[in-house]
Amino acid sequence: MGNYTFTMVKPTAVGNGNAAAILNAITEGGFKIKAMKMLRMSKAEAMVFYAVHKERPFYGELTDFMSEGPIVAAILEKDNAVEDYRKLIGATNPKEAAEGTIRKKFATDIQANAVHGSDSDENATIEGSFFFSAKEIF
Repeated sequence: MGNYTFTMVKPTAVGNGNAAAILNAITEGGFKIKAMKMLRMSKAEAMVFYAVHKERPFYGELTDFMSEGPIVAAILEKDNAVEDYRKLIGATNPKEAAEGTIRKKFATDIQANAVHGSDSDENATIEGSFFFSAKEIF
């Protein structure tokens, strides 16, 4: 993708009513939303999406959490999208996230860290394609 990244607003952030504020922070950060939808992943879908973590001890808790409520999935566009988005969202652990980052503002703990962000251009493509067909990306 290069100029694209993928994000999800996680169930706790959606449930706490923070999705709009998070999306606003994303657009204020210079990103264009190229595709977006709200949905609830099934446990099976969460297991497929997070299969890369299958051998890790937190896999079961993660897939339970990600399927417990609605999420907002989006493809974002900006030059240097993956790196710039990771700076905008902050460290995975909100206690270690820089002031002003999305995770510092909206996360409740390391698992319910408000948002997912792709860690590479390759994963952005894979993750975006998991949720969106080509005709849904503008």
